[in-house]
Amino acid sequence: SGNFVWSLDLEDVHLNIEKRLTTLVGDAGKRLHTGRSRNDQVATDIRLYLRDEIDNLLLLINNLQKSIVTLAEQHTLTIMPGFTHLQVAQPISFAHHLMAYYEMLKRDAERFTDCRKRVNRLPLGAAALAGTSYPIKRERVAELLGFDGVCENSLDAVSDRDFAIEFTAAAALVMTHLSRFSEELILWMSPRVGFIDLADRFCTGSSIMPQKKNPDVPELVRGKTGRVNGHLIALLTLMKGQPLAYNKDNQEDKEPLFDTVDTLTQTLRIYADMITGIKVKPEAMRRAAL
Repeated sequence: SGNFVWSLDLEDVHLNIEKRLTTLVGDAGKRLHTGRSRNDQVATDIRLYLRDEIDNLLLLINNLQKSIVTLAEQHTLTIMPGFTHLQVAQPISFAHHLMAYYEMLKRDAERFTDCRKRVNRLPLGAAALAGTSYPIKRERVAELLGFDGVCENSLDAVSDRDFAIEFTAAAALVMTHLSRFSEELILWMSPRVGFIDLADRFCTGSSIMPQKKNPDVPELVRGKTGRVNGHLIALLTLMKGQPLAYNKDNQEDKEPLFDTVDTLTQTLRIYADMITGIKVKPEAMRRAAL
């Protein structure tokens, strides 16, 4: 409801929640942290977050694939030039060209699905780095939280960010594929090519040149790809020199990870909408192919 009062003296979200719970239920709230550390807790939080986001991204990738198939089905007989070295090579169908991006997205979905297997391991119970003397049942906690199993080594459990790097690498590949697609949309929409037109809501005009219709969304996608690629390098660089186990360096993993999720989510959503609004110009494509 937005009424939670945050205390900077309590350092972070974990201690603030524990303090608030203790205020509400009394001393029982102080037992919330029994047998665990913020080290294994935050590792668990990130995995829970990423697991949900992967599931959401898989749905968005599937929606984009459906948009591509819908457009392709309308243009199985639309002839366009196929290119090598950006030179006209052989005639192909527009549908065939579009389905190349379907295949790229299919591989992207497979990568996220595979990444999810490694995300979905429970680190809770590793405590600070060496486990706990409390008789906890990690496998039962994993079952209740929907994890496929537990992280076996406590040092690795609290310090591992491989899964976040792997996720960001998979996201960077999706963005790379959409950047390639965007580059082609920009070329196809240019007046000297004129293969397609994008809906006005995905473009802008010029403040000084009234004849302009600029493909803003594809250009922004192309630009944001560099942003996600940068996040991947940031995470790799963050982890490269860290000794075992947990280090404060890992507070820097949140911004690149969260921004990668937000950027890819927004890109996939708008891309599916943009594809459905493409106006194809078959005659221009055919003339260029012959």
